[in-house]
Amino acid sequence: MEREGRAGGAGSGELVTIGEFARLSRLSAKALRRYDELGLLRPALVDPVNGYRYYDPVQAEGARLVAWLRRIGMPLSRIGRVVALDAGAAAVEIRAYWARVEAETAARRDLAMYLVDHLSAKGRAMSRIPDSTDSTDSTDSTDSTGSTGSNGSTDSTGNTGSGAGAVPLAIRCAALTDTGAVRTTNQDAAFAGPRLLAVADGFGEGGSEASAAAIEALQPSAWGAREGALSAADLLNALEDAADSASRAVRDAVASCAAPDGSGTTLTAMLWTGSRLGLVHIGDSRAYLLRGGELFRITHDHSLVQSMIDDGSLSREEAASHPGPALLLKALVGEARSAPVAVASRPDVGLREVMAGDRYLLCSDGLSAVVDEAELRAAVVAAEDPEGAVRRLVGLAREAGGPDNVACVVADVVEE
Repeated sequence: MEREGRAGGAGSGELVTIGEFARLSRLSAKALRRYDELGLLRPALVDPVNGYRYYDPVQAEGARLVAWLRRIGMPLSRIGRVVALDAGAAAVEIRAYWARVEAETAARRDLAMYLVDHLSAKGRAMSRIPDSTDSTDSTDSTDSTGSTGSNGSTDSTGNTGSGAGAVPLAIRCAALTDTGAVRTTNQDAAFAGPRLLAVADGFGEGGSEASAAAIEALQPSAWGAREGALSAADLLNALEDAADSASRAVRDAVASCAAPDGSGTTLTAMLWTGSRLGLVHIGDSRAYLLRGGELFRITHDHSLVQSMIDDGSLSREEAASHPGPALLLKALVGEARSAPVAVASRPDVGLREVMAGDRYLLCSDGLSAVVDEAELRAAVVAAEDPEGAVRRLVGLAREAGGPDNVACVVADVVEE
């Protein structure tokens, strides 16, 4: 064990032992040895004879930074990158890390609230089932969500039930991508079909391959989707499986790139089961819902700018002209060959109840970043059909200068 005290014969004569430095830095001697082994915090001097570690007191500030970053849960591999940066760049990296933590926490919160609501409604319904001594006929009873019994009734969202007389719903849709007026290649991808709506915005050397692979992995044939309506629990499981398939497909698609972790894609997709839409989302592509003449954004950007809006650092007006790069906090990317452990970015998943007459818009930021929501709404409302809508939306992006690739999907929920 290293002795405490001043190091004799050190260059400046001001080095301290590991025990004294532990008191200065508020880190244990065990942690300091571990960080030395990982290259996070090297001693200023290691005695070649006895192996004692000596530190310069000026290293205490860096050591405290390591301790604080560990306290907020940052992985050691990422801490290594942060402590190697200058102060300004380190601040940006810490903000990006914490924004990602908050985004993932929000996604888990939304899922938790869905489960609470789902199980609470199920519990209330169970409590009304009569026992064998109860002669009340329950087939026409109404639960607290507004859903009636199973005789072809309509639930609170306006959807018809699954019993006799139910009116089945279907999707009518169109997709369009465009290289834009500035880029020479198109790394965006879009797909619109009776079971899947998706847009993906690729980036990096393997961006085109990544966006195509992500959407291909979501094709129902790729992840074994069952025909017919799924229960909420089954659909959530299916969405998780689909998201995992997309993540693996992107990693495989960009594995041959020089820097696999620098290539990847955003992904915003909706999977139709016949009664619900399941949402899979990661990155800053978006999904909107037009209902009752109002356009609602139903996804949350996983971007640094969005995190600054969320914490009040930027207003939405300021964000529109923010000079910084469009830094993504989450995306589907390849694995760094030098990384000992892969860092997974999991897409958000969720469920959407639908109504006949709903119109959905999915788009990459090549559209949403240059066309404001008022213009988006006007174009989506005015179009007679999805084909006309996607053509008009791509035209708006080009009228705004077309600085990026564009991908968009428009889908109508109709009575079959």
